[in-house]
Amino acid sequence: MTVNPVRVLFIAAAIYDGLLGLVFLLFGPVVFRWVNVALANHIGYIQFPALILILFAAMFIQVARDPVRNRSLIPYGAGLKAAYAGVVFWNELATGIPAFWIPWAWADLSFLVLFLLAWNRLRSRT
Repeated sequence: MTVNPVRVLFIAAAIYDGLLGLVFLLFGPVVFRWVNVALANHIGYIQFPALILILFAAMFIQVARDPVRNRSLIPYGAGLKAAYAGVVFWNELATGIPAFWIPWAWADLSFLVLFLLAWNRLRSRT
């Protein structure tokens, strides 16, 4: 993985998380109703993670701008992806979870693997 594919990866991650964050920030209750998932008892439980996704999207843009210089940010993005995928897959195995959340967990697991590959590849450039 050269620097150019790393840039593309993190631009894709920024778009992915940024759009998801915006959709849930602006239309969270609508999305929950549309997929027949129970709405949290307060909108803040949807807005806060949506804003976190937007913040991570901004961080991914920084990595894309200069992957070598911003390599140290990649583990934080990997942590975000591991946390979401881990929570979803654990709950799917333990108690079940609405199917709506599972494709996003697979996407995040894929991003996690690619982030770790990029982080490792960039080590030789620092």
